[in-house]
Amino acid sequence: MSSEAAAAAKPEGVKRPQPESPKNKPPMKRLKKQNKKKKFKEPPVDPVSAEGVLINDIKDLLKEKDIPDQEVINDMQEFFQREKTIPHPEHCEAELEIIKQSSVGDGLAINEFNGKKQIVVVPYTVVGDKVKAKIYKTFKYYFQAEMVEVLTKSDDRDDSLVRCRYFNTCSGCQYQMIPYKKQLEMKREVIVNAFRHYAPQAFASGLIPTVLDTVGSPKEYEYRTKLTPHFDVPRSGKLDAPPPIGFGVKGRKNVVDIEECVIGTPVVNDGMKRERQRVHDTYDTYKRGATLLLRENAVSETERVCVTSTKEIITEYVGEFKFEYPSSSFFQNNNSILVDVTSYVRDNIKIPATGLPPKYLVDTYCGSGLFAVTCSHNAESVIGVEISKDSVEYASRNAELNNLKNASFIVGQAEKIFEKVNTPPAETSIIIDPPRKGCDQAFLDQLIAFKPAKCVYVSCNVHSQARDIEYLLEKEPKYKVESLRGFDFFPQTHHVEGVAVITMDY
Repeated sequence: MSSEAAAAAKPEGVKRPQPESPKNKPPMKRLKKQNKKKKFKEPPVDPVSAEGVLINDIKDLLKEKDIPDQEVINDMQEFFQREKTIPHPEHCEAELEIIKQSSVGDGLAINEFNGKKQIVVVPYTVVGDKVKAKIYKTFKYYFQAEMVEVLTKSDDRDDSLVRCRYFNTCSGCQYQMIPYKKQLEMKREVIVNAFRHYAPQAFASGLIPTVLDTVGSPKEYEYRTKLTPHFDVPRSGKLDAPPPIGFGVKGRKNVVDIEECVIGTPVVNDGMKRERQRVHDTYDTYKRGATLLLRENAVSETERVCVTSTKEIITEYVGEFKFEYPSSSFFQNNNSILVDVTSYVRDNIKIPATGLPPKYLVDTYCGSGLFAVTCSHNAESVIGVEISKDSVEYASRNAELNNLKNASFIVGQAEKIFEKVNTPPAETSIIIDPPRKGCDQAFLDQLIAFKPAKCVYVSCNVHSQARDIEYLLEKEPKYKVESLRGFDFFPQTHHVEGVAVITMDY
């Protein structure tokens, strides 16, 4: 066909049909795609995370009450596919009796709804409380509730002890209504349960010694030398008024506005007042949320100020020792208990065969050198290993500040530490202070192969600590757990620091 004929065959102004694309699909097809219900995909739960620990506590309760797991498990597929406009029938108010304390600080209750048993998690409660609670969120093993009213008080509840006006809303503290002696007893039970759940073979075989009493903090309030309040900005990127500045509301995504934190030091709280005022004066310049740094800095042994810049260098004193580190890095936040903890570790690194301090000390996950420096007395050599180059630089600097001539620090993965350690194992003690996730298996395997005479394992997560110790005892039966004890770094909260002393039977 000629070009003239082709032009005549095509009516003027008529467009050829275009191939269908995502942009011009018929409306009906788009609507159908939008209405397609998504399948619920159960997220993985880390067994030693707060959620994993809570689920273990719930399973414990079910076993105690002879209730099969399936009787309380919620159908999450059905829950997520239901119409959002229809209220969940089990989201309601209920009167509950708290019958178990979870290791993450909340009370556990069993409720019956339409002939089905429910596990309900209620914060700010203690065993023996009878409360009115509002159930508002569904999880696979439990329902989350908020406490509405205490109907009958537990013998362990004393509300006159509560110092914070935001308690029962702010997620920071769980135990202000509980006498401090009882808090320490509860934290000891947390350690016992951690080893029962995460070191079951060693626990059942009698390889885990009786957990010693928890060492209390010299300060029950006003102890935190670091706080990080935050605020959010709407998706529009515009604030029409000063936002709430503080910490998360328990179980919610919003922020509770906090003017003062009673577990923070007076110096840090003074800094909070200033930073809050600064944000109030400049709120319209923020396009997104921010976290504020408030950290205590020792200008001298008697004078302290609040630092708010991440570029500042912090000075801290621990007994006779002086430390410097970047304000953005990790350092223990309750300096009132640090002398007790470091002294305890120093007393327990002695070699079993001689009863004397080790000739060789290795500090793994050493950070800026807290344990390497404070436990270095009488050691011929001290080696610290840390993945962060900056931390190693400050650890070396802290050794110099304290006139240590026998300390050296290595940058490297902790699981490769023993490649550079050639000290005699029978004369070597190891300090282990890993992050919350615990030790990598590669590190534990190298530790077992090296066979140091003594290990002191310090942990901010006693659940991952128990798991790691179970692995050690299983792979090397000559290891023995000599003692277990908690230190209360964070009074009024459920957190407890664990210290395990482990020896090698040569």
